[in-house]
Amino acid sequence: MADTLRLSPVICAYPDDNYENFLIEVVLPGVEKKDISFKKDISFKITEDSFYVAARKEGVQYLDSYSTCCPVNPEKAVAKYSNGVLKVTVPYQQPLEKLVDVKIE
Repeated sequence: MADTLRLSPVICAYPDDNYENFLIEVVLPGVEKKDISFKKDISFKITEDSFYVAARKEGVQYLDSYSTCCPVNPEKAVAKYSNGVLKVTVPYQQPLEKLVDVKIE
């Protein structure tokens, strides 16, 4: 069995022009779109404060996790894959979105 080279993918993460969405671009050279839906070669998972990416091609595994700069709303994330680049758009959480009412005794 051949050795698998593990690499961190190139990531670019930044806010959109209106500072409403967090944009993530992951460069995955050699990972083919046609293989994604059948072999599950790409995995992208996101929480409100971090994201994880894993992808494979023959002999190479791209793998890493990252923190987000501000809380995001992972349930509204949208991802597209084209020409070796995974693009994810996820809205930032509204400042008061996760408020919890604290009972005062």
